[in-house]
Amino acid sequence: MDPHIKAMLDEQAAAAAGQPAPALDSLPTEMVRAGYRMQRTAQNQQAPKDVEARDLQIDGAAGKIGARLYTPAGAPAVTPGLVYYHGGGFTIGDLETHDGHCRRLASYAGIRVLAVDYRLAPEHPFPAGHDDALAAAKWAFDHAAEIGFDPARIAVGGCSAGGNLAASVSIDLRDDPKRKLAFQLLLYPGIWPDEETKSRQELDGPVLSKAAIAWFDKCLAVGDHPQAARAMLGSSVDVSRTPPALVVTAGYDPLKDEGRDYAARLNAAGVKASHVEYADMVHDFYILGDVSPAVTAAAKETAAALRAALA
Repeated sequence: MDPHIKAMLDEQAAAAAGQPAPALDSLPTEMVRAGYRMQRTAQNQQAPKDVEARDLQIDGAAGKIGARLYTPAGAPAVTPGLVYYHGGGFTIGDLETHDGHCRRLASYAGIRVLAVDYRLAPEHPFPAGHDDALAAAKWAFDHAAEIGFDPARIAVGGCSAGGNLAASVSIDLRDDPKRKLAFQLLLYPGIWPDEETKSRQELDGPVLSKAAIAWFDKCLAVGDHPQAARAMLGSSVDVSRTPPALVVTAGYDPLKDEGRDYAARLNAAGVKASHVEYADMVHDFYILGDVSPAVTAAAKETAAALRAALA
């Protein structure tokens, strides 16, 4: 494991020693969200400052939702655009928790990034977040001239739950002649494999524990919803004709096997997909910007691949 991240985890473990963590079910959801927001924003103070961030209200599936447009310094009037969905198990996370990460993507790739504040479970169970993600992508195409997006070079992306949303939107839009996605950026995406993967069986954390995964799933409440396939992207879901993809996984992440397997499924379906694994990284590593210089290095590599894909 990356030594800087290991030191952070060891410090957290020492601080929690002798103080058993309460079950997530026993805590108010807003308390969990606030704790996550506080922790992640504190770990991203050194994100690039040469990026303009402008808060917007855009069309969600059931009304207006928040969004944030990132424009790198010196950007021309029109650039490629990335519609980005934050992680957090569809339950926590927001524009603030992933602000530093979006700033890195915009600055290092030299493109505009539209971060989407989709509705969260359990207040808004499935498919609210997926519906908002799709509506936001459509909004980006329909308002491309207003936000400086080149409509021929629009990508979707996300990390963890956000990676699931980006993959789902890529499938939802593949037959839309007016909104042709150019790329999908899937960072340690949650795919819900048909059978529990080896990494889900063997890894209980760090960062993403079995208990947290179970809590997130309970909050989202997909169950036997008629549209469940939009979230549970199992082998029965046709992934052909979706845009080219980059799938990134982390070596110390329970989700690593399903991300790797999803990239293989895309390739088998005729979609050009690359898979990169950062073997010494953990889940959520892209938003641990101040913890390790390796995070910045990985962000630059990912942004370079995104820039090349949208060139």
